[in-house]
Amino acid sequence: MGFFSFIILGLIAGAIAKAILPGRNGGGWFATLLLGVIGAVVGGWLGSIIFDASLENFWSLQSWALAIGGSIVVLLIWGLLTGRKKDA
Repeated sequence: MGFFSFIILGLIAGAIAKAILPGRNGGGWFATLLLGVIGAVVGGWLGSIIFDASLENFWSLQSWALAIGGSIVVLLIWGLLTGRKKDA
């Protein structure tokens, strides 16, 4: 899969991950989509290492599942890092 295909996959995966994890995340939609691209990269990288998954086909269910899963993980971590701080 080419570079631009992976970016498009990440943008869509980020939007899907945002729909799965509703709520207030810092940064708005732009940050969410950017985190989706990062999550797709992380998901693809971990999937290729752990599951020996091939990410050659854009329309593969395996590619989409790894990208969405990676995006969800990155969004969860981002939410934990940027969560509202409680006043003392």
